[in-house]
Amino acid sequence: EPGHGPYQPHEPGYGLYETGYSPKDKQIPEPSTQMLAVQNAKAYLQKSSTASGLNLYDHLANILTKILDEQPRNVVDIFENISKDVKWSQFQKKMDTLRDEHEILPTFEVAEKRKALFLKAHGEGDEELEDEIADTPLPNVMETAFYFEQAGIGLSKDETYHIFLALKQLISVQPIQTCRFWGKILGLEMNYIIAEVQYHDRADDEEAEEEEDNEEGGKGTDEEKERDDDEEKEEDDEPPQSTYKPPPVIPKEDTGTGTNKYIYFVCNEPGKPWVKLPPVTPAQIVCARKIKKFFTGRLDAPVVSFPPFPGNEANYLRAQIARISAGTQICPIGFYQFGEEEGDEEEEGIGGRDTYEENPDFQPLSVVEMVDSLSMWVHHTQHILKQGRCVWLNPFQKPEEEEEGEEEEKPEEPDEIQQEIGPPLLTPISEDEGIHNIPAWTAQFSTNLVPQYAVAIIQSNRWPGAYTFASGRRFDNIYLGWGHKYSPENHSPSLPPQVQTEYPSGPEITETTDPSVEEERALQAAQEEALAAAEEEEEEEEEDEDDEEEDD
Repeated sequence: EPGHGPYQPHEPGYGLYETGYSPKDKQIPEPSTQMLAVQNAKAYLQKSSTASGLNLYDHLANILTKILDEQPRNVVDIFENISKDVKWSQFQKKMDTLRDEHEILPTFEVAEKRKALFLKAHGEGDEELEDEIADTPLPNVMETAFYFEQAGIGLSKDETYHIFLALKQLISVQPIQTCRFWGKILGLEMNYIIAEVQYHDRADDEEAEEEEDNEEGGKGTDEEKERDDDEEKEEDDEPPQSTYKPPPVIPKEDTGTGTNKYIYFVCNEPGKPWVKLPPVTPAQIVCARKIKKFFTGRLDAPVVSFPPFPGNEANYLRAQIARISAGTQICPIGFYQFGEEEGDEEEEGIGGRDTYEENPDFQPLSVVEMVDSLSMWVHHTQHILKQGRCVWLNPFQKPEEEEEGEEEEKPEEPDEIQQEIGPPLLTPISEDEGIHNIPAWTAQFSTNLVPQYAVAIIQSNRWPGAYTFASGRRFDNIYLGWGHKYSPENHSPSLPPQVQTEYPSGPEITETTDPSVEEERALQAAQEEALAAAEEEEEEEEEDEDDEEEDD
């Protein structure tokens, strides 16, 4: 019977692998035979595998080398694991001429973007540092965040500090007189960090001039297009013109007044460049009240809605900021007062006062008084009318210059135009209408455990995410939310307009019944008789003309 092992009975190495054999036995093979058996065994161990291409001899050598180098404890217990590790290392790809690109972690990218926030400007000395500390429009965002943190409101400390540095960077670039962290509006892809600023007087004038130039340029191009269209219409056959007259366009409010009192800058993250939002128009505010869209975080994204929104996401964001500011920016009563200036009576007759000043004799209210009564809080931002403006404007009334030039053409004005009047400035929030059975505002202490050191917190139920704190002479407003107004019912888009009425029917367009065969034949005979009579008259006229020529 053939024996076990790699050798056959006739081979010299036969019997070395049999059980019970030992080199110490008396029957020791000859040296030549032993060397041949070792060579045969080594050759067998060096046979490569047809699956992996490895051989057992090299694998055992690598295992022993690894064990002797590392010298782990209890080798016999982990021998199989060492074998797996050695075998796995054989399948790792070796570095070639093309090196692998190291993956950049998101945290590293964010750190690189925010690195510029922690760098000082070149040439910043002690003198500039003293001037910056003495008079700066930079708000103390960290102190404001501390007060909101007492009630569990706000962002993380790291993000707040990064926003603090981003506002400092904005102030160093723009000619800003006042600056405030307005809040943060969430988006589906990215968020918006919003800064509310006011320019210096000179910067406001320059900005107004730029806007006027842009509008005039747009008007010029529109006029040229209209002229070209008129020339084309004259060449072609004039089709019937529509009698529909669109409603007059309501102009936007000037910079520094009404809904455009402040200028807003936004960025997606601290460290990214600040982008200035365009001024808001009444049409954008009116349309924003009828739609409800989530922000994407991209200012150039289109706003697909019905009714169609006149602008992109930047304009929609600016309209929502104006609405939220008008409804949620409040302050303790008596903190602001109206200034005694000439022309206040005229302003009250037009649309109420739109300016105020800080009251130097303001006496801080106690936290208990501000929480117990909502009449201790007032609105310090103008109310937006249904027209989309803070100050009502008659759309059919033209300026005096245009009236002198266009006295002949006067548009048809409706019989009665009712002037819209909203609540004046510094109106108590206790007069705000509730939402069904929900009050418009909720007042509470920042903590009930230590009420003597608590802060008064006011929360808007109409605009979830709008908060206000007050402690002594300090107060501030902030908004952290999706930019949507609360509605107890699901949002339902506006219905399309009614179908236009049919064209007025008359004998010219009324469809008649088809004539019978007899009527058609009678009509044909009458037409032939009329044609024959006309030909006879022409012949008689020609004969008369010939007779007259012969007489001459």
